[in-house]
Amino acid sequence: MTYRPDTHSKLFGYLLWIFGFLGAHRFYYGKPVTGTIWFFTFGLFLIGWIVDFFLIPSMDEQADRRFRAGAIDYNIAWLLLTFTGVFGLHRMYMGKWITGIIYLLTGGLFLIGILYDFWTLNDQISERNGEIRFS
Repeated sequence: MTYRPDTHSKLFGYLLWIFGFLGAHRFYYGKPVTGTIWFFTFGLFLIGWIVDFFLIPSMDEQADRRFRAGAIDYNIAWLLLTFTGVFGLHRMYMGKWITGIIYLLTGGLFLIGILYDFWTLNDQISERNGEIRFS
């Protein structure tokens, strides 16, 4: 068995699951399509939200295999996006200072940028982690 870094946390996934009827945990685990469906249907009329309680361990394993570990921590970035996204703190944390300041001045680029980041944050972090080299 090969060692895979733990990029995503089950504990953090369950904390987001509390708000999961809005799809937060699904976005976190890299499932933006179903995250959007959960958002608009209140967790697939709460039935999907309840079922997800049991699916989180497998979603966590899939995310650990799919995304690249590195200097930027997924949990911190998702925490910043989820609770302070309109201020751009998650972008500043990733070293994207210009867009972070733009988000700060425009309310997350008029909320469209936040939606974009919910869809793509895992890939953005994975890409940045691939770029960052330790000396």
